Amino acid sequence: MASEGFQPLEEKSLVEYIKATPSLFSKLGNELDDLQIKEVGDGNLNFVYIVSSPSGSFVAKQALPYIRCIGESWPMTKERAYFEAVTLRSMNTFQNIWQGLFSSHHVFTVLQAVAEFCGNVELCRLTEQVVFSDPYKVSPHNRWTSPYLDRDVEAVCEDNTLKLEVAELKSMAQALIHGDLHTGSVMVTSNSTQVIDPEFAFYGPMGFDIGAFVGNLILAFFAQDGHADQENDRKAYKDWILRTIDETWNLFHKKFTALWDKHEDGSGGAYLPAIYNNPQLQLLVKQKFMKDLFHDTLGFGASKMIRRIVGVAHVEDFESITDAGKRADCERRALDFAKMLMKERRKFQGIAEVVSAIHELHS
Repeated sequence: MASEGFQPLEEKSLVEYIKATPSLFSKLGNELDDLQIKEVGDGNLNFVYIVSSPSGSFVAKQALPYIRCIGESWPMTKERAYFEAVTLRSMNTFQNIWQGLFSSHHVFTVLQAVAEFCGNVELCRLTEQVVFSDPYKVSPHNRWTSPYLDRDVEAVCEDNTLKLEVAELKSMAQALIHGDLHTGSVMVTSNSTQVIDPEFAFYGPMGFDIGAFVGNLILAFFAQDGHADQENDRKAYKDWILRTIDETWNLFHKKFTALWDKHEDGSGGAYLPAIYNNPQLQLLVKQKFMKDLFHDTLGFGASKMIRRIVGVAHVEDFESITDAGKRADCERRALDFAKMLMKERRKFQGIAEVVSAIHELHS
């Protein structure tokens, strides 16, 4: 095995583990009658089980000592589960942390947190490899809809401008981020939304998470024609996806700038009131920050789109299109848009222009 003494969980061994773990057993009322276990992992990294009984339920997640979709040839630390747990605790106490960010004591605490998350080096290295490196070179882990996209993949590897742009996105430490935020990391009901799986969490660029999410929405948009038929042309659903893209960025912008305004006289070190000491200058600083963040978001969204088409892990939106030729047509349009977005992201002044560009390419 990739790790001595390690055994991947399956239903029987999971039940034995629950019985031997009082904190879990008690969540089920110390009863295993009518127990239901369902494995819901997406198959890329971990095993994820939903465990439920009439008395309670929980989710059990097992970090394997290798990448699940590759196998033992690509070892991976199990300690990533520690960083996920730390991140979840941080998210749970976010309001308390935010209230104290501007005092010197809490700034020191945040710096400690940056140092702690530097230990999540293997998953950071994995992200850099599969998002910023492998799609732009020959890699045994890459895959695509061949032979339809063979020339498109060659074009990505030969595009020096694209390579320069993606290199620029690789290093920033602005905030504690999820690190792998995509539609598969969001659990939804008609009245609730929960973000899960922050095992890739580290202090990185703010645009990475929201860019990843927006990128996945754009992929979903371009996949719809592959699922359309005479009974449902998917037009209404595509319109809804585009509205969601627009609303995602605009709501983030609104809430983030509202917090900025609320704390504009705080003691944070980036924009000291003694320097940025008039409303006009404060507005210019905020506008520039948000403009740069918007362009970073588009760049990260584009990079995630490219890796989901030519890299190691793809999205179900495309994979579920059974006709390979039709799937490749949808993927090519998405890939062309992603390359354009990466190289020309600074020309877009707002999310509405991005949505218009999607319409233009798709028409």
